[in-house]
Amino acid sequence: MTTAARSSARAAVDRPAPRAGVIGLGMIGGGVAVSLARRGRVPAVFDVRPEAADALAGVPDVLGSAAEVARISDVVLVAVVDADQARTVLTGPGGILAGAAPGSVVVLLSTVAVPVVHELAALCAEHGVDLLDCGVTPGDKAADNGLVAILGGDAAVVERARPVLVDFAKEVVHCGPLGAGMATKIARNVVTYGCWRAVHEASTLAAAAGVDPAKLMTVIDRADPDGATLLSWLRMRTAATPKVRALVPQVERLMDKDLAAAQDLAGTLGVDIPLVDVARNHVAETLAIEEATR
Repeated sequence: MTTAARSSARAAVDRPAPRAGVIGLGMIGGGVAVSLARRGRVPAVFDVRPEAADALAGVPDVLGSAAEVARISDVVLVAVVDADQARTVLTGPGGILAGAAPGSVVVLLSTVAVPVVHELAALCAEHGVDLLDCGVTPGDKAADNGLVAILGGDAAVVERARPVLVDFAKEVVHCGPLGAGMATKIARNVVTYGCWRAVHEASTLAAAAGVDPAKLMTVIDRADPDGATLLSWLRMRTAATPKVRALVPQVERLMDKDLAAAQDLAGTLGVDIPLVDVARNHVAETLAIEEATR
């Protein structure tokens, strides 16, 4: 163990329960393990790569199996790539459920389909183990205590796991019952990838019109350096004040006009902009504000 790891281990002597384990030491899991160690909650860890912890500051060597980690952990964080790997580390030979004591909590950090969350929770329940689904973002901040933890599951289970969660996440958001965290993470990913597509279409259109895409980036950065525009209508729609409701017809006309101009330019230049086409076809739906319930 490195000097830093020994120092973190000494700090962990005074760290309150629960004990933490991390399965999977890629960008997310490795970063989470580093963040936990920095806070003095040195986790037990496992990865199929024996050398996976070597470059992770304060993190001890990997144990021999996921079961060994579960045996000495109260909260086990699972950061594997997909549903099949999650099933394997839970139920395979030497898996978490072979070592976890009843009352333990498994926190699934991997992004999987919501039905998979329920499937894995049922497998855990057979062993008296609770499961929380926990989407995390942004991945590149995992080693800097910079993640937002997006939780789904029973509130009492969330509270049991919270001491571990707050030691690696800058914010813990409990979104609702089992599956709600994963649904929120999936929705957040839709925003990310949808924006990438929108930027692709916009930059392609600008380039076809003879504009350097770097100029487009400059305009966007200078006009909205904090990215407030992205959520501006959702915030107003959520507030649903009379003033916002009165704005809808005006914004609808502007949105339709501006998207029509984009379609006209794209048609002239022979540029394909399917996202713009969809957006214009659904202007009214995008801007609709639900009637207040009594």
